[in-house]
Amino acid sequence: MGGGGSTRRVTFEADENENITVVKGVRLSDSLIDRMKEPSSPSGRQQRGSGAVNDEELKKRIAEELALERARRDSEAQKRRLKQEQMYVRDEFGKLLERERISSNEHLTRVILRERAATEEERQRAQRL
Repeated sequence: MGGGGSTRRVTFEADENENITVVKGVRLSDSLIDRMKEPSSPSGRQQRGSGAVNDEELKKRIAEELALERARRDSEAQKRRLKQEQMYVRDEFGKLLERERISSNEHLTRVILRERAATEEERQRAQRL
């Protein structure tokens, strides 16, 4: 579960009385188990013994729930990756803006120094005349 390339093996077995299907190799959340306990539409259920769901329907429901759980986890992972990428882009823009600010300040300082030198030269020229 969890990753797209998962190779975990899942097995289905019946207990001694064949009333319960045992699923090995899968960890299920409480909410998932609660949803599986909820009755499905009456037309889709097949009654057997004391009203238990048949193995095929149970396997189908488990597979559907596992697919939903996997999709939810994938969605959450994508959201986390998106937030990380947004933070990275924000940091990179911050670095770029800081470099631009430093460059602009250096350029402005050079221009000011040239202006001061030119003004000083003009003042000295005016004094000589």
